Amino acid sequence: MPARDYAKEYREYHGKPEQIRNRSKRNGARWLAIKDGRARKGDGKEVDHIKPLSKGGTNHRKNLRVVSRRENRTKGDR
Repeated sequence: MPARDYAKEYREYHGKPEQIRNRSKRNGARWLAIKDGRARKGDGKEVDHIKPLSKGGTNHRKNLRVVSRRENRTKGDR
């Protein structure tokens, strides 16, 4: 299996303006959950957008929930 080219991934996907905006929104959602006491740094949990950002979801507290990493990754873009 060839080595992963992280520079290429960033250049072609993660560095795009839309992805940078989405990453900023995800970081803001995590900050809100920590501020509300629903998550802690290093707790192994992720903040899930009930309605995904890609489907027009927002960072409103009613659209956020704290779930395990496995549950959030299994949900994907649904």
